[in-house]
Amino acid sequence: MAENILVVEENETSSERLVLVLRSADYRCHTVSDGGTALAVLDSGEEFALVLSDVMLAGMDGLGLVDHVKAKYPDTPVVLKTGASDVSLVQGAIRNGAYDYLLKPFDQEQLLLVVRRALEYRRLKLEKRELQCQVAARSEQLRVLERSYDVTLEALAGTLDWKAAHTEGHQHRVAAFSIALSRAMGVPPDQIRMIARGAFLHDIGKIAIPDAILRKPGALSRNELSLMREYCRCGYEMLKEVPYLTEVAEIVHAHREHHDGTGYPRGLKGGEIPLGARLIGMASALESITSHRPYRAAESIRMAREEIQRSAGRQFDPEIVRTFLSMPESVWDDLRRQIDARLGHDE
Repeated sequence: MAENILVVEENETSSERLVLVLRSADYRCHTVSDGGTALAVLDSGEEFALVLSDVMLAGMDGLGLVDHVKAKYPDTPVVLKTGASDVSLVQGAIRNGAYDYLLKPFDQEQLLLVVRRALEYRRLKLEKRELQCQVAARSEQLRVLERSYDVTLEALAGTLDWKAAHTEGHQHRVAAFSIALSRAMGVPPDQIRMIARGAFLHDIGKIAIPDAILRKPGALSRNELSLMREYCRCGYEMLKEVPYLTEVAEIVHAHREHHDGTGYPRGLKGGEIPLGARLIGMASALESITSHRPYRAAESIRMAREEIQRSAGRQFDPEIVRTFLSMPESVWDDLRRQIDARLGHDE
């Protein structure tokens, strides 16, 4: 469909010449003689791809027309026609929103070249806006999908609560503790979301561990301990083929590694351990120390702080420990109360 151009020219002869050239290039034209009428035509609802206006008009001149078009129809470029004496004014208009200008007298090729450039500019601008809308819509779809994934992860955490009743709420509390630590360390939000997912799933491999071992109230035998330690690898194998959870799988695999290399299952140390795994490993230890278990009573946050401080540089990353110790003790009690209230039970 031919593109529609609004020609604003008070000289009838000049207007007819412009229209003749534009129609010869298959453009449709609507002509008016002043700025006020031009605005009325634009407001009528008819779509125009370009406004081609003389600067000198009765009433509202071309410069005033530029201001109004820019304010109400920002996707419609305006090209001004002017004499040499008005060039400085037109250049100011371009800085304020006009697309280009034609210096009179101009020939047919100059006119069509400027028109084609202006229409291409408009096309690219509209395509960019459409792309931005598509990206925004796609981003919203991804946010909805991401939220549905996270709901699924929470459901899996509930499955682990059911399988190991004495650690009910552990995954949720570890996630809350990990998020608090991550924020205190200045971890970027996108990475924090990934760490939170890792926290919800850090024990997922325990689904493959026999109930008799998981629910055993006393110490595990050597063989039982060896089997129990397989859960990190099992969790990794369960998650590694899911594209959405590739990074989470690495966190799950490494969250029981120690800073000094004495952890399991691979004996990683220091920076070899993903940051998320280091954070979750310490958050999990904090949650365990301060929670009741069948074989021992819960310790206070103060005692947990002392125990974690003693393990800095051995089990835990010293930088994470420093961050943890810099945070008020009340943070952890408040988070525990919030999670317990959400889950509908008390410690």
